[in-house]
Amino acid sequence: MKKRFPSLSGYGADWSAKRRIALVALVITALLAVATAVACLTGSDGGEAGSSPSAAESAAPSQAAPKPATGSGSVPTPPHIAEPVAYAKAVAGMLWSYDTRDTSRDQQLAGMRAWMTTETKYADFTSVSAQVPDPVLWSRMADQQQHATAKVTEGHFPGAFKAALADDPSAITQAYIYAVTINGKQQLAWTKGGGGAEDRAVTLAVQCRPGHDCSLAAIAPRVAP
Repeated sequence: MKKRFPSLSGYGADWSAKRRIALVALVITALLAVATAVACLTGSDGGEAGSSPSAAESAAPSQAAPKPATGSGSVPTPPHIAEPVAYAKAVAGMLWSYDTRDTSRDQQLAGMRAWMTTETKYADFTSVSAQVPDPVLWSRMADQQQHATAKVTEGHFPGAFKAALADDPSAITQAYIYAVTINGKQQLAWTKGGGGAEDRAVTLAVQCRPGHDCSLAAIAPRVAP
């Protein structure tokens, strides 16, 4: 009998249309409006955990995370990256990796917030925090010592985003927010040899102003092509 425990990346996928419209208005009026509209047409990440691996696999060397910050448990600190796709890959690796054995729910949220843009006009932390289970569920996951690692396989700008940028190149200069879709795999493990692997995909809104490190603005509710 399969025993499946929840993973962080499945949360927040059931947002209402009103919520998605509000996100678009908050983040950027031109480019992300197109990217999010296309994102809503396709399904969110999926997969099903098995029951055989006894431990989580390590992330691939190319996706190695920086050392975690004090007070954020196993959540890594944001890297100094100024290229949207590379930063989005790092964000996805952070979102799909967690360890309830040494990280509390509050630490998880604090660590994730550190990746956000400081421009509150564009930051939607609700879309990010929605990836984290409620306190009761997190506690149950911790009881089972659930943890996960991630392997990011690919990242790209969605077609709708590229088309919008080609139509109006100057539109990006309002907020320098890019839509990036990331694909990869998450390895789950818990006590008594439980575990499994799941394919993952997410579309992120990443802010990369010239001369500055990138930061996360929001998580799109669906995956764009």
